[in-house]
Amino acid sequence: MAEDYAPCDSINDSLNMKEGANDLLVVCFGEMLIDFVPPVCGVSLAEAPSFKTAAGGAPANVAVGISRLGGSSAFIGKLGDDDFGHMLSDILKQNKVDNSGVRFDSTARTALAFITLRDDGEREFLFFRHPSADMLLQESELDINLLEQARIFHYGSISLISEPCRSSHIAAMRIAKKSGSILSYDPNLRLALWSSAEAAREGIMSIWDQADVIKISEEEITFLTGCDDHTDDKVVLDKLFHPNLKLLIVTEGAKGCRYYTKVALLIIATCI
Repeated sequence: MAEDYAPCDSINDSLNMKEGANDLLVVCFGEMLIDFVPPVCGVSLAEAPSFKTAAGGAPANVAVGISRLGGSSAFIGKLGDDDFGHMLSDILKQNKVDNSGVRFDSTARTALAFITLRDDGEREFLFFRHPSADMLLQESELDINLLEQARIFHYGSISLISEPCRSSHIAAMRIAKKSGSILSYDPNLRLALWSSAEAAREGIMSIWDQADVIKISEEEITFLTGCDDHTDDKVVLDKLFHPNLKLLIVTEGAKGCRYYTKVALLIIATCI
């Protein structure tokens, strides 16, 4: 089984190679938004009796999670110059996340998302970002110093959907990689935000071969490979494991996760 293989030493080697920072700084890039969540589960958005606000956005959640676990993290992204945007920036600061890379836009609002958990266990999303401030981050607004300090640079795919944020995302990856950062990618598929399934697949895969670490879900394996059997190691390795990848993690819900390394690739190839 893939999860039985030893962790990849090359990740530790990469972390040890980069100098000039006292902490292992993880810089997270992308969207941060307001989630509106009903106080009860098992209802559709239309049936929800009310909603509570919560901070959301996968890259920002990672930054907060790292900080709460005692790590050092920062967030780079753009928020609306509105009450919600400043509230989110304050939440980062309250959680000891470096928010010096946050920018504010006076022409667009902070993104909103209404989310509920239905009886069938599926989440239902309704997004309001037409456009939202996170989509308007300019390359000139990137905090170069923060990117150069990153030991790990973490990002998703939502920031690849439209310009100018897409170009800013790619530029940030380039700066971080040149500075010796490990690139960490969580596609975090949100199909409703893309113009089509094909656009989502192409967008997600457009930067796939640059990542050192990738985290995907079983649903994303099916979406990206076209194979219904997301447990097929050969399909995962043949279609998703690229030559420069150090670690591929597949989340399995309540069961935890499994992972693949180059060692796994060699062992499975030998057994076939």
